[in-house]
Amino acid sequence: MNVRRPDGTHIGPGESGELFIRGIRGVSLFKEYAGNPEATSDSFDDDGWFATGDSIIMNDAGDLIFGDRLKDMLKVGAENVAASEIESVIMATGLVSECAVVAQPHYMLDEVPAVFLIPSASAGSNVADEIVAACQRDLADFKVPRTVRVTDELPRSTLEKIAKAELRKLLEPITE
Repeated sequence: MNVRRPDGTHIGPGESGELFIRGIRGVSLFKEYAGNPEATSDSFDDDGWFATGDSIIMNDAGDLIFGDRLKDMLKVGAENVAASEIESVIMATGLVSECAVVAQPHYMLDEVPAVFLIPSASAGSNVADEIVAACQRDLADFKVPRTVRVTDELPRSTLEKIAKAELRKLLEPITE
């Protein structure tokens, strides 16, 4: 196992990168993505290391701490933002029963947070404003969702996870 920066070099204490693992394909590591040779090729480097898509942080003691799935990380300007951090703040309000934060394309910042949420039974009609206010209180400005969509349900994958890719398709880029 190793953890690498985007340029392929190994991280040091206080840094984060992507987790890579290696094993015997088809024995201790999966052989391929069924019916998707392109995804298989994209996921393995030339030396047989598998890019897991997990963001890992190395603390000062050299311990590795799971960060988030890289596909659930947003790049807001020069800052990496974990969707799970924003989702935690939103869920802590008690105003939503479920939410998903995704990246919305932005003309200047590359991406900004957008949230889709299902309000709880106790939420009022101004739940979107209350969520933004909670995020403004508890998060840095660049982590505050620019778009809040209130919905009755969130799309699901075959494994019943929230289909964030489907949510991203519902967002128009912010152009000004």
